[in-house]
Amino acid sequence: MALALYRKYRPRLLSDLLGQETTVQILKNAARADKIGHAYLFYGARGTGKTSTARLIAKLLNCSKRKTDKKFAGEGEPCNTCEHCLEIESGNSFDVVEIDAASNRGIDEIRNLKDSIVTAPAKGDYKVYIIDEVHMLTGPAFNALLKTLEEPPAHACFVLATTEYEKLPATITSRTQRFVFKKASKIKILEKLKAIATAEKIDIDDDALEVIAAGGEGSFRDAESLLDQLSASTKKIDLEIAENLTGRVGLKKVSRLAELIIQNNVQEALVFIQKVNEEGVNLTQFTKDLIHYFRKILSLKTNPALETFFSSELTVEEISVLKKLAAGTDVDRQIKFLKSLITAYTEIRYSPFPIVPLEVAIIENLKTTG
Repeated sequence: MALALYRKYRPRLLSDLLGQETTVQILKNAARADKIGHAYLFYGARGTGKTSTARLIAKLLNCSKRKTDKKFAGEGEPCNTCEHCLEIESGNSFDVVEIDAASNRGIDEIRNLKDSIVTAPAKGDYKVYIIDEVHMLTGPAFNALLKTLEEPPAHACFVLATTEYEKLPATITSRTQRFVFKKASKIKILEKLKAIATAEKIDIDDDALEVIAAGGEGSFRDAESLLDQLSASTKKIDLEIAENLTGRVGLKKVSRLAELIIQNNVQEALVFIQKVNEEGVNLTQFTKDLIHYFRKILSLKTNPALETFFSSELTVEEISVLKKLAAGTDVDRQIKFLKSLITAYTEIRYSPFPIVPLEVAIIENLKTTG
């Protein structure tokens, strides 16, 4: 069975964690100073590297080369060649215990953890407990975890991970070092996808890669899974195939419709929508993409300095197109249209005729200003 791309290209060094530069720097400095903490909390969007970072901490704590080579230890990275690193990498280490709190959320599981934590590590110097989706634990389970989390044995380290930080009790969060994992920018995801495609010799167009990167919605794992799915289904991946299999459209199509709307060209805009619908595009997602695109147009029209922020989401060419559209737009008119789009998006999600709210929004706004 082939290894999934998101597992094959999981970060093996802290430096491989893209888009989390602040977190990486802090953890590297802690590793260099031999001051890795006893309890961490990683929170943020899915697929941004929380569990991967937890495993890297396990490597740092048990890496043999870091113990014997002080110069190497100064790099703040695991060696990925010693026995401990390789076992953790393959998921075969007895000193790393991963718990899925979504399916092991009760007090009995935490009591079992408390009983096992007192035993010494099997091979390495530290036992690392990674509790994923920790917000799923029950109230009694959280209470049972408190004391152990605050004062674990010297050989134990906890790493808690969650996508829903607000559901955690303050008594838990206050006992950990907290790090937020931000959604990855489309540009960062695109860079990694290109590297994977090159390494795997996947024949894919740049426009198709852009659709996949956007489909990841800030998650490296989701984008890599999409690429895996597409590469397994066809030898050559072009834009049409990527759009058909993901249900999304490339930014060029969103940009083209935005151009027709700004030009007040109701006839061609409606024809364009009909073609998109016939192609089987997910109109809910398409409308959502259009809303975000017009948000950028209006923001850039109001404050050109925002171009700096958009550079993490768009290529130089895409920003150039966006600037041209912003220059030709009327702010008051597009604010009205954007509000109509948001209303249409809400209706599309529950309508048996999803094309209708989008068409009505276009007709109403373009006709009244024509």
